[in-house]
Amino acid sequence: MKKLLPFLFLFSTPVYADIKQEFVTSAQITVDMPYSVTNKLGTTYSLSGNNITPSVTSGGSTTSGVIGGLNVSSITAGVPAMIQTDKAITTSGSAFSLTEAVTMGDVTPSAITPSSGIAAIPHLSGQTTVGSGGTAGNLAMTSLSSGVHSCTAGGSGTSCIGSTTIRITID
Repeated sequence: MKKLLPFLFLFSTPVYADIKQEFVTSAQITVDMPYSVTNKLGTTYSLSGNNITPSVTSGGSTTSGVIGGLNVSSITAGVPAMIQTDKAITTSGSAFSLTEAVTMGDVTPSAITPSSGIAAIPHLSGQTTVGSGGTAGNLAMTSLSSGVHSCTAGGSGTSCIGSTTIRITID
């Protein structure tokens, strides 16, 4: 049997394999930009009470039992006009209560033009959030073909990411 072993190798088929290797190195540095987010406050009106008769006078004619409020068909710079509510005590000599509240909304701001990368924030009554942005400082990154990455720290609002991917495929 040992004498036939060399003949087995003569008749065996060779095995071929494709070997592919891939090295991918990437680096990214980021400096956050300054930003601002501001929300415009809307206009609201409310009226409540007891022993009060509301009325609205318009065009010389008075309508009893209605309240004024916001005239959404007359909006200037994003703010509706107000319709005056007249109030009268319903039963004279009796107790009454009245609560009327108006919140005038913000005028729609004009276009904001940044100057030196920073925009002036319009003064609005809603919530305003400001992000100061980053400072590059000494921010730098080195990526070597060996897959070693080094990052030199920058100022606030900066980051760096380095990665190396090695793939070996055998078909």
